[in-house]
Amino acid sequence: MNFTSIKQKLKYKRYSPNTISTYISCLEQFNRFIQKKGLQINEPAIYQYLMSLVEKGYSRSSQNQHINAIKFYLEKVLKQESKTYYIERPLKKRKLPTVLSEKEIQLIFSNIGNLKHKALLSLIYSCGLRVGEALNLKINDLDSDRMLISVRNGKGEKDRMVPLANNVLTLLRKYYKEYRPITFLFNGAENETYSATSIRNVLKRAVYMSHIKKNVTPHTLRHSYATHLLEKGTDLRYIQVILGHSSVKTTEIYTHVSTKNLQAIKSPIEEMQL
Repeated sequence: MNFTSIKQKLKYKRYSPNTISTYISCLEQFNRFIQKKGLQINEPAIYQYLMSLVEKGYSRSSQNQHINAIKFYLEKVLKQESKTYYIERPLKKRKLPTVLSEKEIQLIFSNIGNLKHKALLSLIYSCGLRVGEALNLKINDLDSDRMLISVRNGKGEKDRMVPLANNVLTLLRKYYKEYRPITFLFNGAENETYSATSIRNVLKRAVYMSHIKKNVTPHTLRHSYATHLLEKGTDLRYIQVILGHSSVKTTEIYTHVSTKNLQAIKSPIEEMQL
């Protein structure tokens, strides 16, 4: 395998840096397996490789990443037709996302002292952004007149518009005056995008300082935003558009973590003498 050309193809297709890194790692592992076994890259060899992942205890999610990487190599790099082979995907275990309450969100933000970090994490929550989408925002993606943000090349290479909150705009203006970013709204070193690892660590520290025991990542803020919108009566279809989901079925997961209706249910035991 020519990993340089594979990486170039991934960049050309505008895959995110994290996806590129994951796919290359998966393909390197697959290539080592093929070479060690002396196999040709074909359907039986792929099945054998996937079974080896199962035997090693890889999760369904990890196995899917390997499948996607192999499919990309066969279909996009080698230009093979997808109908010439079939890869059975493992069933995906359905897990409910971790969601923070609005009070917990407020507490976390109160424990972030750095203006840049607070502005970035507030933006992620207030717009339901994926961390990569937030880090790739450019200054001219913000439209303060229409109170909208243009999210470009999101997941699936889709553009979308998301609403911008007034208090977040005020925070962003304060941040801009102090930091004066040049190209990206949140610059890292040498005018590059800010580090995703750094912002994850910032959030982790803020969660610890807030004495919150949940497993919280920047994506938790996105899940929480969607759930809070649903609980405030926002139509599921609008939430789907804001989040950039291709199917409303993906968005429906938030109906299972919303507590508004559950909290309104009165248990029959409340009418009993205990």
